[in-house]
Amino acid sequence: MVRHQPLQYYEPQLCLSCLTGIYGCRWKRYQRSHDDTTPWERLWFLILVFTFFLTLTWFYFWWEVDNDYNEFNWFLYNRMGYWSDWSIPILLTTATGFTYITGLLILALCHIVVGQQMHLHWLHKVALTVALIATLVAVSSVAQLWDDEWAVLLISLQGTAPFLHIGALIAVTTLSWIVAGQFARAEKVSSQMVIFTAYFAVVFVLYLIPLSISSPCIMEKKDLSPKPAIIGHRGAPMLAPEHTLMSFQKAREQKLYGVQVDVTISLDGVPFLMHDTTLRRTTNVDEALPDLARRPASMFNWTDLKQLNAGEWFLKTDPFWTVHSLSASDYREAQNQSICKLTDLLELAKGNMTLLLNLWDLPHDHPYRGTFFNVTLDAILRSGLPQHLVMWLPSRQRPLVEKVAPGFQQTSDIKETVAGLRREHIQKLNLRYTQVSSQDIRDCSAWNLSVNLYTVNEPWLFSLLWCSGVQSVTSDNSQTLSKVPSPIWIMAPDEYCLIWITADLVSFTLIVGIFVLQKWRLGSIRTYNPEQIMLSAAVRRTSRDVKIMKEKLIFSEISDGVENTDELSMCSENGFSNDVLTPVEPKTRPGRGGR
Repeated sequence: MVRHQPLQYYEPQLCLSCLTGIYGCRWKRYQRSHDDTTPWERLWFLILVFTFFLTLTWFYFWWEVDNDYNEFNWFLYNRMGYWSDWSIPILLTTATGFTYITGLLILALCHIVVGQQMHLHWLHKVALTVALIATLVAVSSVAQLWDDEWAVLLISLQGTAPFLHIGALIAVTTLSWIVAGQFARAEKVSSQMVIFTAYFAVVFVLYLIPLSISSPCIMEKKDLSPKPAIIGHRGAPMLAPEHTLMSFQKAREQKLYGVQVDVTISLDGVPFLMHDTTLRRTTNVDEALPDLARRPASMFNWTDLKQLNAGEWFLKTDPFWTVHSLSASDYREAQNQSICKLTDLLELAKGNMTLLLNLWDLPHDHPYRGTFFNVTLDAILRSGLPQHLVMWLPSRQRPLVEKVAPGFQQTSDIKETVAGLRREHIQKLNLRYTQVSSQDIRDCSAWNLSVNLYTVNEPWLFSLLWCSGVQSVTSDNSQTLSKVPSPIWIMAPDEYCLIWITADLVSFTLIVGIFVLQKWRLGSIRTYNPEQIMLSAAVRRTSRDVKIMKEKLIFSEISDGVENTDELSMCSENGFSNDVLTPVEPKTRPGRGGR
């Protein structure tokens, strides 16, 4: 009679346990499997890949539209009736979701690398579904309510495409290790051809993408235009409350080319500066005159308007997240700002500061509805401000304005043909930066038409427009743009071609080398003995790559005459090869002719 005492030792596999545990809550060894992934789990993997690219696109889009966050908040304010900054919470939520989806995708790819069966936990499936639906809702909402903002995506690619191309090359080259492994493991030639063709089709398309990249910053440095002039949008709204005297003083301290202002007229005929239809966002009218808060700003007498506080809202809402940078004196000054009259600004602008004037139409029952142009013109002309410092934007009664003030710079906010603009004696164009292309700017420059684009807040966009040759921009972030010494990047065409071709060659060389290496490593499985083939089929890797299990059996023979073949056969049937399972030779009893 023989008594067997098996003693098994499993090598700790902490990384593998974490991999399968985090992805599918399979923390125990017996829960893991090297079987083929089920079709249902493959479907979830495809959903994961699709969600990754969708959230990547949305994250990139929302990151790039940071130039227009204030415009987005203004858009929501008009619909909800109260001011709140939604841009940063959306950015943080998007970044969190994208990080989570990216982590799941990396775990899934690691499952493929180590040959583990993918099994996504149901909690991850729920979270993945929520992320997919939320991203689809966000994308469709922007497409319906803010559709012109998608143009920012294409504009941003003019500045980032050369670098995104390099990043994509790195990603595709890294994935070649996984693709080459699947190629080498495939038993059928048809499967190998599908994998090979699909992967290299993507690779070669990526190699040729630079042929379609057109960026104004790919140019000779000697052809770079002068730095665009900067016009403060309603003053310097990041440093002081918009349309206040403090805001205009900050703009003058920065030596800006000019400021853009919106002019309306009070009920008693006093021109003042206000962008909104009502006073609710930028004054304390809700507290001071609650019964009249929703009345149009132009339907107040100046005696009531001048008593309102126009600075506390800036400190409370902090629309640009810049209040913390104010000094104590600036904070107190901002706290005591009031609505600014046009005549006060005209007096300040006499120190060689250009004014881009926009006039709002008045309500039908306003007593100055028919004469507000004349009132505004009279205030400008009586101020003594040189006429060449006025950029006149309103298109109504333009012939009259040209006759009364021939020195004004006639400015249009309507995109027309160059010939049409010349017939109307337009000297400047004032358009949103998404409405023009580099070719449009060059065409206008050829006809001596100056182009001003709004609202440009981010250095990357300012640099892109600088390379495009734009003459001036309107900005909320004038204190930053005025310190930009040169475009963020500018590259000669020959230099870019050299980088492009070198990157493609390095990537192709690495990919070919990885395919050869993987074929040599994994293709040699056919030379193993039957036991090694069984082991490799179980773990999908060679014994040189990873040691799945170490076991030792210690046999203690009590009686003689019994062979150990049954136990060894059992081990062979379970797929353990000789280099993993090491039997210990039985001891023979002296004097019994040890077998």
